[in-house]
Amino acid sequence: MIERKEYLTTLKNFKDKDLIKVVTGIRRCGKSTLFELFIQELKKENISDPQIIMINLENPSYQFESYMDLYNFIIKKIKNKKKYYVFLDEVQNVPQFEKAVDGLYIQKNIDLYIIGSNAYLLSGELATLLSGRYIEIKMLPLSFKEYMLAMEGDSNLLDYMKYGGLPGNIPILKTVPNEIDTYFDGIFSTIVYKDIISRNNINNKLLLESILKFIFDSIGSNISTKKISDTLTSKGLSISNHTVENYIEAFLESYLIYKAERFDVKGKNLLARDYKYYIVDTGLRSFFLGKKADSDMGHILENIVYLELLRRGYKVYVGKVDDLEIDFVAMNRDGIKYYQVALSVRDEKVLARELRSLEKTGDHYPKYLITMDIDLQADYNGITKLSIVDFLLDK
Repeated sequence: MIERKEYLTTLKNFKDKDLIKVVTGIRRCGKSTLFELFIQELKKENISDPQIIMINLENPSYQFESYMDLYNFIIKKIKNKKKYYVFLDEVQNVPQFEKAVDGLYIQKNIDLYIIGSNAYLLSGELATLLSGRYIEIKMLPLSFKEYMLAMEGDSNLLDYMKYGGLPGNIPILKTVPNEIDTYFDGIFSTIVYKDIISRNNINNKLLLESILKFIFDSIGSNISTKKISDTLTSKGLSISNHTVENYIEAFLESYLIYKAERFDVKGKNLLARDYKYYIVDTGLRSFFLGKKADSDMGHILENIVYLELLRRGYKVYVGKVDDLEIDFVAMNRDGIKYYQVALSVRDEKVLARELRSLEKTGDHYPKYLITMDIDLQADYNGITKLSIVDFLLDK
């Protein structure tokens, strides 16, 4: 198992706090393994096996026809006033699961942890019932730093860009790398056909794949639902803007893609059109698009930086400064940071172009230019140039 130290530390910090710990993220990003690692930590603290209740609701061994069946099953295991640690994996598979979660939460000697691979978990009635009573831990595939540790240094950034960071990649890349597409096919089928098509009652597989291909092929570009519908209609797939919106929402809910809104740096407000989308894992993109995925390294690099900023706890927007664009405006409680991403700025004209939008912000927040150039770190009037590897390894 690959230890995800940051996520594990978060669980430790919130252990025994009067909050439900909710771990969300795409399938196969390591959520269940995180629970297993945390359970190991609990046992090191001499918490006995009966005090740990782990239920994977995708395991056929557990068949709960109603939320009361699940609730009663767990309550019967609570034998005394000791603290019990309850872990529910994919709990949304139980009808009206939110009532069981709410009932377990109010038990004073239960510390509750749940997993979900779909944003539906924290929508609707559950969000209403548990408002202010849960902490969400948003899990992503392996960072480049985690990937290199798992590969024991036997890899590089280009491989990471191609294969991505899903933890299940690691043993395959180490032993049977030629089988990696078989692995991706299984994950992709589960996400698309089980989490998206079945859950949303979608019956047009061709249309879904066409929209997904458009988005995957346009990461880092400003796109609108109208642009997607117009493009597909011109290819003989008639579709409305509203239908495109519904498909995109399904992709977002499954954590397959993320939406970056546009932020007016000078006006300090969000702009309500032409979002950018990024995929949760560049390996899935390479698999789905095939050879074409290697033709757009700049946007793949941008995608990796976007995900890394999310991992570091930032809210990430695409910046607009007058008629120019900043790749990322990253915000947290400490303030704002600006990031521009480029493959190379060895050409003076390219360097000047990439610096221009950062120079026009009119403020003194930290500004970074991230490239694949391996030159030493440089400074351009307060704008710090970093190599992508140093940035990802947090050097």
